[in-house]
Amino acid sequence: MQYPYPPSRAKPLYADSHRREDVEVSSGPETRFVRSGDVDIAYQVFGGGPRDILALSGFVSHLEVIWELAEFARFLERLGSMGRVVTFDKRGTGMSDRPAGRPTLEDHVGDVLAVLDAAGMDRASMLGWVDSVAIVASVAATYPDRVDALVLSSFLASPTKTVPPAFVTAYAEAITNGWGSAQMLVVESPSVANDERVVAWVRRLERLSATPNVAASMMQWALSLDLDDILPAIQAPTLVLHRKDVASVPADEVRRGASLIPGARYVELPGSDIYPMFGDTDAVLAEIEEFLTGTRSAPDRGRVFATVLFTDIVGSTDRANELGDRRWRDLLEAHNAEIRRLLEQFGGREVDTAGDGFFATFEAPARAIRCARAIAIAVRGLGLEVRAGIHAGEVDRTGDAVTGIAVHVGSRVAALAGASEVLVTSTVKDLVLGSELVFEDRGIHALKGVPGEWRLYLSSD
Repeated sequence: MQYPYPPSRAKPLYADSHRREDVEVSSGPETRFVRSGDVDIAYQVFGGGPRDILALSGFVSHLEVIWELAEFARFLERLGSMGRVVTFDKRGTGMSDRPAGRPTLEDHVGDVLAVLDAAGMDRASMLGWVDSVAIVASVAATYPDRVDALVLSSFLASPTKTVPPAFVTAYAEAITNGWGSAQMLVVESPSVANDERVVAWVRRLERLSATPNVAASMMQWALSLDLDDILPAIQAPTLVLHRKDVASVPADEVRRGASLIPGARYVELPGSDIYPMFGDTDAVLAEIEEFLTGTRSAPDRGRVFATVLFTDIVGSTDRANELGDRRWRDLLEAHNAEIRRLLEQFGGREVDTAGDGFFATFEAPARAIRCARAIAIAVRGLGLEVRAGIHAGEVDRTGDAVTGIAVHVGSRVAALAGASEVLVTSTVKDLVLGSELVFEDRGIHALKGVPGEWRLYLSSD
């Protein structure tokens, strides 16, 4: 049975604004529940278009936490542009029931069918990563009338023959003892293993998706499967994707698995991240889109790496009341002229002003820091003090507008700075390693409206 919840709509992860207003973090589409046997399965439906897609990530998940990470949300939104997408938390993980005992492959197949029925999908193209490949492959082999196409990625067709038992035991112990610390990130997604924002999100995902005991049990279940008899029974058109340098999944074994599927197309991409939302996501999505729709969208040329700088005047309201409108306006114009002069000197690009604040971007973080410090000194000569915040990351450029999570981070960092202070994130500090710039550790902070915890540093003389 399906619980009678109203239709959901996918929401953007962040409000499309860089101003210092509250930024809501969306939990994504509405979560619904469907009964599969005697187990409740949590699922979400989002996107649009004539194609129905079931997407099932590997290992563990939490439907509402996944939307909190910009990279994950962007990946799902791109899938949603290809069709109507349904995804769910496997039984035992996330918001779905956690029944006693280890679920069987047949249990998971039944859950897929229940979710498809609840979403009103007679047939669907199915995407599976890592251990979820076994589930969607089994659906395709057993219920071919429910599957239009398959996209499978980074799986071991016969882990019982390729993974030593001692490794399975050691891996399970590592999960049990280190769950909630994101210690597996360095193996699974090395490109983001040092990104504090992603690490904090993975820690939260692990804690909310499963207990250590359940996580270890699910991993052992995945490594006990043998797909050698299932893969040849697949009739649906199949694309197998794999990044050739994934440490935990040898490319030779993925190629062998692909060879067992009649007519399957195998595509090997560069990279070492096992999950598609990290690394060169555009390359993965381009292959999926072309396979499912026959077309390939142009890459997003508006997404670039930049350093963002935010400044605003400390105590501006009191100073404006003290001076009166006319004198305050004159002082503000002098302040703006000084900042624009220094932005030009240090190679900054003014994006916008909001009241008494400036938002600018730089190609080099060291220039942004030196510019911010010069601004603090210059406006002090006007009898003013500013606070400044700096972060570096990917941003979206559309015309003159600059948006994205990096913008929100920079804004929130500036709000935590004191008078004449320049605060930077650890990302910025790491990027200028080797320069003569000096920093003082200001500890770990939560940034309002931004997931995770962030270590901040004061740029000092």
